[in-house]
Amino acid sequence: MNMQRGMVKNNTNKFAAAYRLVDVVVIQLALFCSVLVYGLDYTKDYFTLSLIGSVSFALVAESFALYRSWRAGFFKQIVFYTFLCWSCACMLILAYLFFFKIAEDYSRFALAIWFTMAFMALVGWRIMFQLFLHNMRRKGYNTRSIAIFGLSEKGIRLANEVMKNPETGYRLTAVFDDRGPDRLDDEYHYLLHGNVEKGIDCAKRGLYDVIYIALPIKAQHRIQEMLYQLGDTTANVHVVPDLFMYCLMHGEMSHVGGVQTISVYDNPMQGGVAIVKRLEDILLSLSILSLISIPMLAIAAAVKLTSKGPVIFKQDRYGLNGKKIKVWKFRSMTVTENSDNVVQAKKGDSRITKVGSFLRRTSLDELPQFINVLKGDMSVIGPRPHAVKHNEEYRKLVDYYMLRHKVKPGITGWAQVNGWRGETDTVDKMKMRIEYDLEYIRNWSLWMDFKIVIFTVFRSFTDKNAY
Repeated sequence: MNMQRGMVKNNTNKFAAAYRLVDVVVIQLALFCSVLVYGLDYTKDYFTLSLIGSVSFALVAESFALYRSWRAGFFKQIVFYTFLCWSCACMLILAYLFFFKIAEDYSRFALAIWFTMAFMALVGWRIMFQLFLHNMRRKGYNTRSIAIFGLSEKGIRLANEVMKNPETGYRLTAVFDDRGPDRLDDEYHYLLHGNVEKGIDCAKRGLYDVIYIALPIKAQHRIQEMLYQLGDTTANVHVVPDLFMYCLMHGEMSHVGGVQTISVYDNPMQGGVAIVKRLEDILLSLSILSLISIPMLAIAAAVKLTSKGPVIFKQDRYGLNGKKIKVWKFRSMTVTENSDNVVQAKKGDSRITKVGSFLRRTSLDELPQFINVLKGDMSVIGPRPHAVKHNEEYRKLVDYYMLRHKVKPGITGWAQVNGWRGETDTVDKMKMRIEYDLEYIRNWSLWMDFKIVIFTVFRSFTDKNAY
């Protein structure tokens, strides 16, 4: 039997085309109003500039997936990514004016009003539309009834998400499972309408808009049978994959010839994402180094004058893909250990100098690592690098430990801002740190990096685990 080949495609926002059109109109109207407010004539030159702004925003927005489907709880992300896209568009507009030497043909005040007004309008209409949709869905309009086949762990997680987010427009109508009530979670007994066979019969009668199959991946033949029977319905059918839920590092469809594959352990920072991450690192490190250059000179002098030894301590660490790198730090100890037997600093460690104690407590000893970032060895945000000895020790004790090296190590990270910084004197502490590191890699976004930077600034001077 020949089977038709197909490709798995990403889910896109059904309103994306309308969103793009509205954005173009908003950007054009914002410039038109800005020019009129300033008392100027809206000439062909301004119209050309508005087109450049619209196209620039559209291209950047596509790169940052601004037109993807946004669900509940994403207002902050919408604002952040809209600001980011419009800021990039504004820089492209300014670059156009600069390189073509026509900046004097335009009013700088009118452009400033345009940049501000367009951003407020781009964010404003998105939020208003999201609020409108959420309000309509909470009242029962524009909803879709769904059924879940299989009350497995992932089925329960899916049910929880639907139940706690009614604004998404999904209404959980029924759950079907072949197991008896005595073997199922008590919380969802009231939703259990019978076995899967009954669910398929209900689907054939058109009772559900969407059906989610949440059986374990090992039930492959059962899933195939259900898909075959549901092919005789008009419902949209989705299979909720296990995808090795807690160890999947980078889920992306690929193919070898005509065979599709899913990447499980892979570097998520590739292609355009890698360029964005690198630009983020360069901009952040240059900005921060310009601010801290004088404090760094003062710290260097304090380290040199208060204890013997070099100012900068370079220690071996594992970088991207497990390759060794030299990580720079201000020396905070009387020793510069870089052997295979490095002892982690402990609270009250006699090796730590007085100046070093302050530097470690406030994370100021990490400042030279911004040079590592410029060199490309590290990122500003990522899993903190461990000593080589600790890597070799814990990779045998903590599951998926080495997956943290699928991205560049960072000066600060998701684990650190969540309290898992400092000495890891037990395996459980290291497991928690690795759990947060892998969560960061799986869920990386510019928004997440932005949050980590903010948390780092506010928590660096009060971290009780830093010594």
